[in-house]
Amino acid sequence: MQLTAERKKEIFAKFGGNERNTGSTEAQIAMFTERINFISQHLKGAKKDKSAELSLIKLVGKRRSLLNYLAKEDIFKYRGLIKELGLRK
Repeated sequence: MQLTAERKKEIFAKFGGNERNTGSTEAQIAMFTERINFISQHLKGAKKDKSAELSLIKLVGKRRSLLNYLAKEDIFKYRGLIKELGLRK
């Protein structure tokens, strides 16, 4: 099951300020995280799905780039987002 339009609106409203602010760094990172979690769950059952594995690697790289950008621009937003998304253990 892919992300529904309602779920995307919820993510953008929560992290971007409103549902139409799809370009904010925090909202994009949250969307990438949601997609990464979905693909990770898919790959647990379909280990030979190489295209999904490649997509996962690309998404992780994009999210890492955005996280590096956010850390340079505003460290407090970065730390809050990391805590809220549960990316570090």
